[in-house]
Amino acid sequence: MPDIPEYTDEERRWLLRLAHQSIRAAVIGEPLQVSTASPHLCEPRGAFTTLHSGGNLRGCIGYVIAAAPLYQTICETARAAAMEDPRFPPVRAAELDMLQLEISVLSPMFTIAPEDVVVGKHGLLISHGGRRGLLLPQVAPEWGWDRETFLAQTCRKAGLPPDQWRHGAKIEAFTAEVFGEFTPCESLQDEPRF
Repeated sequence: MPDIPEYTDEERRWLLRLAHQSIRAAVIGEPLQVSTASPHLCEPRGAFTTLHSGGNLRGCIGYVIAAAPLYQTICETARAAAMEDPRFPPVRAAELDMLQLEISVLSPMFTIAPEDVVVGKHGLLISHGGRRGLLLPQVAPEWGWDRETFLAQTCRKAGLPPDQWRHGAKIEAFTAEVFGEFTPCESLQDEPRF
């Protein structure tokens, strides 16, 4: 039986719209006007916002720890993904209408044994000696990785040897509710209503 989504379609559209508005405000240099969020969207949650343009990754930033209300986390991660991801130059105004967004709302972290990692269900956080690497649950299936490759790639993301997961690294997992747009700026089409 598939997992029942925690967030309604309206809440998902509202968060995606908010992410677009946060990016636009940062790029244009305008203040962000946030309408009142539902109580559910005010609950503290960790989350990542991922930007794509033309089918290519354009930025991804997130918070693992639930330190702020979800709507605030989405505002901050969307802006940071657009302006501060060190892998990419900041998003320009000409790109705003080409962005396609995806949001991953994270569960709390839990320790997991390597053999219990389920590709496509779990995201991973591997840490050792002050280094940490995180990959979202959707990454392994997108690349066709099996469990051991997923563990090795998460180690690489941390700057660790790929087999460090076998040699004393701390392995934590999480699940994520992932939702996004099929076309650029899709969530800006209709105003969601709660």
